[in-house]
Amino acid sequence: MEKLLNDIKVGWFLGTRQIRRSNIWTTLLIVLIMTLTFLNLIVVSGILVGLIEGGQRANRSQYTGDVIITTPVGKAYLEQTQDLLSVIQSLPQVVSWSDRMLASVSLEANYQSRNFQELPNTAGGQLTGIDVDRENGVSGISQYITEGEFLEPGSSGTIVLGKNILRRYSESFGDTFPALDDIYPGDKVLVRTGDKVREFTVVGILDSKVGEISLRAFVTQNDFLSLSPRPTREVNEISLVHDKTISDEFIRDIFIERGFDGRAKIQTAEGATPDFLNQIKTAFALLGSVIGGIGILVASITIFIVIFINAVTRRKYIGILKGIGISGASIRIAYILQSLLYACVGSALGSVIIYTLLVPFFEANPLDFPFSDGILVAPIEQTLTRFGILLIVTLIAGFIPAWMIIRQNTLDAILGR
Repeated sequence: MEKLLNDIKVGWFLGTRQIRRSNIWTTLLIVLIMTLTFLNLIVVSGILVGLIEGGQRANRSQYTGDVIITTPVGKAYLEQTQDLLSVIQSLPQVVSWSDRMLASVSLEANYQSRNFQELPNTAGGQLTGIDVDRENGVSGISQYITEGEFLEPGSSGTIVLGKNILRRYSESFGDTFPALDDIYPGDKVLVRTGDKVREFTVVGILDSKVGEISLRAFVTQNDFLSLSPRPTREVNEISLVHDKTISDEFIRDIFIERGFDGRAKIQTAEGATPDFLNQIKTAFALLGSVIGGIGILVASITIFIVIFINAVTRRKYIGILKGIGISGASIRIAYILQSLLYACVGSALGSVIIYTLLVPFFEANPLDFPFSDGILVAPIEQTLTRFGILLIVTLIAGFIPAWMIIRQNTLDAILGR
């Protein structure tokens, strides 16, 4: 143990001495390479995962809330709506909730001026009856209006359309589903469900990347009931938001313990995320790791070359050190310390850039993709893990060339043979 400590002390002295005497521009270049490698390792994967994470955040904030209760398969609506609402209102942790009524409808536009030789301008959608104030408390839906305005509490005969119901917003989807042409705030649409028809005035267009929002038409609950009456105002969805003093699972389990899970589908925001999104997120994380792994390989080769050239050009010096009694272990430690210093300084600079510049930048200016607003996901524990990997690879890359040179005959090294 005493010999190991002595080797470390001597190695530290030799290593720091070499770094102080090395060319400043060479040192800065190596540190820059390590910084870029660390950024590549974290940022590429973080952005790829952030594309899906951004969509999941939007889904939680605009649609599911922290917990969402939906109609089970085979049922027309939640048959115990009032009991569910009573439980929600009794929970002190719940800060807001929204109950929504849903019905599949057909919407027709430009019917007043249509030539009967032309096909009607129609589109399918999901009519959603909401309490305006409660819905805004959960999803803040009114802030996503891109044209016109949102519904007013107590208003009647007005409707807000999700953007993908309109062709000018959904052209990128091709002819996947029919959409309305030439509709703007102030125009009128006919809404049909079953044998009932009612005319509404479009007051606003919602711009959301959440599919459940962009393909819905929103009216007040009273207007909804004029088209699709139901007993005791039963609803199809209830989204709720809690105060974050407890987990989503805690709220979900309360409803399950009270026996509602047999008559309603109760999910946390994470549980309501479609499986294919989770699979894409996993695939993107793997792809980012592969790209980052290539960056680590490049960095390790760079460190290997730098240390190897340094050791080769200093063979005579290394031979003299060995000749005066400096152990090979001390010399190897000196070169390893140089490698670790480059990795630590580069990673530290990379971390500063990520957490003080890039993460806040992408939070304020998310990447605009058709299905989400992409952010940069860089959890601390993952960053530390990848820093550890970079450190180990760098250590190996510094050790191998030093070991190759030091194992040469001392006299040959001094004489340059």
